Amino acid sequence: MTKDIVVVIGSGGIGLAIAKRQGFGKVVLLADFDQGVLDAAARAMRDGGYVVETQPVDVGSRDSVRALAEKAASLGPVMQVINTAGLSPNMAPVAQILKVDLYGSAVVLEEFGKVIAQGGATVLISSMAGHMMRQLPEEDEKALAYTPADELLGLPCLQDDAIPNTLVAYMFAKRANFLRVQAEAMNWGERGARVNAISPGVIVTPLGRHELESEIGDIFRAMVEASPSKRMAPPEEIAEAAAFLLGPTAGFITGSDLLIDGGVIAAMRAGELPTPG
Repeated sequence: MTKDIVVVIGSGGIGLAIAKRQGFGKVVLLADFDQGVLDAAARAMRDGGYVVETQPVDVGSRDSVRALAEKAASLGPVMQVINTAGLSPNMAPVAQILKVDLYGSAVVLEEFGKVIAQGGATVLISSMAGHMMRQLPEEDEKALAYTPADELLGLPCLQDDAIPNTLVAYMFAKRANFLRVQAEAMNWGERGARVNAISPGVIVTPLGRHELESEIGDIFRAMVEASPSKRMAPPEEIAEAAAFLLGPTAGFITGSDLLIDGGVIAAMRAGELPTPG
């Protein structure tokens, strides 16, 4: 009997936690840009009794994402797709952040929307940063939602005069993630599948530690201190939320974004934290 396929793009902290939460008894197709991270994650899962396939992927390349989608479909019914790939403002220049976090996310939704099985679902791991900015002008919101992915980076609202630094690029990308999820819910619905996003706050992963130890670490610590929860979260908490959104009890949820930030955005709205920009 053919097993269901769970695709996890980005096999770091959150991706690995979700893969372990969702993958037992299924075939997990792990993908990552970093071959070392990919091999380590696959080894850890196989040691735990999981059935794991791997493939390197560059979400900034449509050909690479299409090849991953084709491999997933060749293995069996693609029932779950989780995309955790992304770059933080402290990791790359503006152009690369937009290419990976914005364009790459859109391409994953487009390509896997062609192979997702009926009853399938996807979760895009975005960021609370998408909630830090107010709604954009209506024409920009519509363009970010509906412009074909290969034309996205040419939009006027994404040019140098509108994106002055990496933080703004990151916020734009994450705002666009939610808008794309809403738009793609219609396309995925035609295949009997669902698409949602999760916007995590400060999560204790290698990437999170990198940010906390960087020159902007004090900003993240201030966010945690001002939030109602006054703590960070382990990736397993995000995995539990993803399990709900991917599962049958969330069958009426599509085109949505779940903010899991311990109340950081609430603190911003209350004036306890400055709004970045």
